[in-house]
Amino acid sequence: MISRALSAGIDTSYVLMDSWFTQQPLIQSIVEQGMDVIRMVKATNQRYLIGEKRVSLKELYLLATPTSGNKSILRSIHTTMANGVPVKVVFVRNRNKRSEWLAILSTDCTLTETEIIRIYGMCWDIEGFFKATKSLLKLQKEFQGRSYDLLISHTTIVFSRYILLSWQNRCSTDDRTLGGMFYELCGEVNELD
Repeated sequence: MISRALSAGIDTSYVLMDSWFTQQPLIQSIVEQGMDVIRMVKATNQRYLIGEKRVSLKELYLLATPTSGNKSILRSIHTTMANGVPVKVVFVRNRNKRSEWLAILSTDCTLTETEIIRIYGMCWDIEGFFKATKSLLKLQKEFQGRSYDLLISHTTIVFSRYILLSWQNRCSTDDRTLGGMFYELCGEVNELD
């Protein structure tokens, strides 16, 4: 995950994790290394401390204070994981099932709910890149081999394809392409004279 965050230009002091990496010892060791974790939390048997009471994620949702203003952010709460790591948990509406909620955990308790969701959302840009390279550009299936050089060469070729397709897409759909910027700057230069 850290290498994916680096390749996407995400501040590497945050480690974005998949929801199945929910082990509290892993989060604790990442925090001890000076980084913060932002991740989706699944309703498992993990416990959170509210005072002296150990509660599940579902119980934590009921104890969290409802937020006002943003309809997609339902609730948030500052708590401590059972291993002593302070966290902020933000509960958001599930887009696929409107009656359900999802929980996003952050070890950086100074962030607002909106910032936590924004940073977590960056993870999906990275995941979209890897899904496109695996599914559409056949990263895993085009070549079969065990040679390290073959794997590196093939990965480089697939990533280069993705870069070219992304560039072509941007040139055809984005108004801020280089050609448009050139003509705007030419117009500004004429105005300066």
